[in-house]
Amino acid sequence: MSFALLRRPDPDHLEVQHEGASLQIALRRRPTARRITLRVSAATGEVVITLPSRTAVNTAQRFATSHAGWIAARLARVPERIGFVPDAILPLRGTPHRLHLRGTRSGAVRVETEAGEPVISLSCEPAHVPRRIRDYLTREARRDLAEAVERYAPLLGQRPVRITLRDTRSRWGSCTARGELNFSWRLILAPPMVLDYLVAHEMAHLREMNHSARYWALLHGLCPHVDAAEAWLKRNGTSLHRYG
Repeated sequence: MSFALLRRPDPDHLEVQHEGASLQIALRRRPTARRITLRVSAATGEVVITLPSRTAVNTAQRFATSHAGWIAARLARVPERIGFVPDAILPLRGTPHRLHLRGTRSGAVRVETEAGEPVISLSCEPAHVPRRIRDYLTREARRDLAEAVERYAPLLGQRPVRITLRDTRSRWGSCTARGELNFSWRLILAPPMVLDYLVAHEMAHLREMNHSARYWALLHGLCPHVDAAEAWLKRNGTSLHRYG
């Protein structure tokens, strides 16, 4: 009988204590793992411990407990989350906007100015605000992405077969061998040059499916703000995951 059949099912999470606080750690097994690893997502604050197939949960628990201080220190660096709730401040195309709930009857989401302050105004039941705001941001991202694609398509002589929006954590965009482009809707929270750069970056892959010197020469020829956009993402990209 195999070891896997004899072992009790793994718990979803482990829990450790640090200075009176309880820290939850998601538990994952990976057959290819050679040792225990511990990761704290700088974007979401999720803590994950990954185990080889034959490592006992008790061993993982001791490992996590011994690293409780390290986990707490990493979590302290994660930006505070900002929900899509009335009066929250979130960036739209890089500019801070306040979310204003103007009523509870269903009404359009719109950008307005109140007392000189830019606001995203909507009317709906309070419980529906998060969904309405995310839907609005996704629509705006899709529109801006489509406009950028139309700017670059004549320069490349190529266009994608499809554009998909997701909420990816590890990358802002991607291009498949079939010519499909995928982007994070959160790019609508960044300055316009960043979204524009990501479109140029992925569309350049329609011609060069690599990161060779020829690819970078093509990209720099298409987009004048490659370096500025990459620098912005390096400094601020993780913070875009704090919203919602």
